[in-house]
Amino acid sequence: MDTQDTNDFGAETGSQSQELGGALVNTADNSAREHNSRDGNVDSAVLDNIPVTVSVELGTTKLKIGEMMALNQGSVIALDSLAGEPLNLRVNGTLIAKGEIVLIKENYGIKLTEIVPRGGNI
Repeated sequence: MDTQDTNDFGAETGSQSQELGGALVNTADNSAREHNSRDGNVDSAVLDNIPVTVSVELGTTKLKIGEMMALNQGSVIALDSLAGEPLNLRVNGTLIAKGEIVLIKENYGIKLTEIVPRGGNI
C-alpha cells in the first residue's frame, strides 16, 4: 500500500512511503541525501522536519531545596532580570535571540530585537 507522508500539521511532505510487512519504508529517491552525507553537508529537507523546543526566559534565580519545598500558591520568587530587560529566546536550551514580550490576540509572543551571533552567547 502506497501512502503520502504528512507532517505533524497534516501537510503532505512530498515523500512516498510503502508498507512492506507491516513497516513503512520511505521510497523517496535518497541519492541526493546520500551524496550530501558523503561530502559532509546535511540535506536541509531532513532538518526542516526535526522538532525543537523553543522557550522564552523571563529570568532565573537559584533556590535551595528547602526554599523550594516551602513554596505554595501565592509565593513570589524574585528573578535576576530587571523590568524592561530583553527576554531570552532559547532553542533546545541554547540562547539564539533576545526580544520583548508582545500580545498576539490573547496569547503572549516575543518580538525579536537582537539575534545572537553564531558561536556566541550574549
